Amino acid sequence: MAKVVSYGAAEVVTGSCHILQIEKGPTVMIDCGMFQGKEEERNYDAFDFDPKSVDILLVTHAHLDHVGRIPKLVKEGYSGKIYATSATRDLAEVILLDSAKIMEEDYQTRYKKAQRKGKEEEERAPLYSEEDVKQTFEHTWQIVEYDTTYKLNDAVKITYRNAGHILGSAFIEVDYHENGVWQRVVFSGDIGNDTDMVMPPLAPCKNADYLYVESTYGDRNHQSIDESIDEFKRVIIETMQQWGNVIIPSFAVERTQEILCILKQMHDRKELPQCKIFLDSPMAMKATDIYRKYAEELGEHCQAFKKETGTIFDFEGLTYTLDVEASKKINDYDRRAIIIAGSGMCTGGRILHHFKNRLWNRKNAVIFVGYQAVGTLGRDIVDGSRWVKIYNEDILVRASVHTINGFSAHADQRSILRWVSGIEGLRSIHLIHGEEDKEVILRSVLTNALNIKTHIVEPEETVYLG
Repeated sequence: MAKVVSYGAAEVVTGSCHILQIEKGPTVMIDCGMFQGKEEERNYDAFDFDPKSVDILLVTHAHLDHVGRIPKLVKEGYSGKIYATSATRDLAEVILLDSAKIMEEDYQTRYKKAQRKGKEEEERAPLYSEEDVKQTFEHTWQIVEYDTTYKLNDAVKITYRNAGHILGSAFIEVDYHENGVWQRVVFSGDIGNDTDMVMPPLAPCKNADYLYVESTYGDRNHQSIDESIDEFKRVIIETMQQWGNVIIPSFAVERTQEILCILKQMHDRKELPQCKIFLDSPMAMKATDIYRKYAEELGEHCQAFKKETGTIFDFEGLTYTLDVEASKKINDYDRRAIIIAGSGMCTGGRILHHFKNRLWNRKNAVIFVGYQAVGTLGRDIVDGSRWVKIYNEDILVRASVHTINGFSAHADQRSILRWVSGIEGLRSIHLIHGEEDKEVILRSVLTNALNIKTHIVEPEETVYLG
């Protein structure tokens, strides 16, 4: 009997990793993501399975919590093919190289401090190096197209459908032949919000026997996109009027591109006050270049921008600060600046420098436009911490803090219910990629609305499909 074991994203949001075993098929892994926030120490644990025992890796999309441990997997013996869309492969390369660079920089900083204390031997090496990442991309990547079926063997075939989450994202339909019949299990990856300015809508899933579905925002409905944009504009305009600065911690992939689209729209409509706008994230710049490369895969808003102005993301007043010196010069602008920087959950990157220099000023504003995992600096600020520690210095939080969840690239409760309701033949639903309290609420909603068995997947639990 086919079975699925979840080694990540079970009762937590990050670390997505699921293994599907079919009696007459290959052993298939869906995603191999990094744990973040309070779970990040788990990245250094040994895998709870032999990487050499996995035959095929299917990647849903390029976010770090879905691809972040792939170099570790390859380093420790995985030798099979890696299936992904072309855009996912390109984005994953940028994201993983950046991840390796940050880990190495953090390690070197810790190592120097440990040397001064005579404890350098206690410092743990990075999870993987940039060379490990390069070797991962010398691996065999099998590029897939949406809505095309691929045979893994005579008993298993897969189809990628557009998840509308980020560029290249997909939910995956796995059809397998067992006990004389074909059955289908679907892995949602992360599914989109349908109101994204950058991405096209989430594709329908017409039928399935079993569904593994994300539940990140399963306990709530997002603010409407129009309300979210209005709130975003209001914070920008009011902060500029009081000669303050707006700091936006933003994920390099998808969220940054959507924010750029909104600011471009404000500029083109002459709604944007006179100000300087800085995209201060090398990875976000590289990701934006990839979005330009795959412009034909973007949504209607982006197509309209390109037709009207010849560009999707660029406009007067926008500055890209690629090198460190250019980033430091942003400090010269102590008023009327909008700074977009990573990391999105404020766990590292240039955003920390901007927080250190501006978080204490009551004229400034911080706008959170994405999910903040438990245990991250971003979550601490969102939850109302008055003091935060940045580079071992206590910083007073005086800037106004705004969380606008309508920009989320994740489906909310209403969208999840609508998508799942359109799937015919469902025998069971399995909730993953969500905090347990959120999953409890979503389980109740799905069970009551659809009368379908809905199960919260536990860590390393074996679920038999049948």
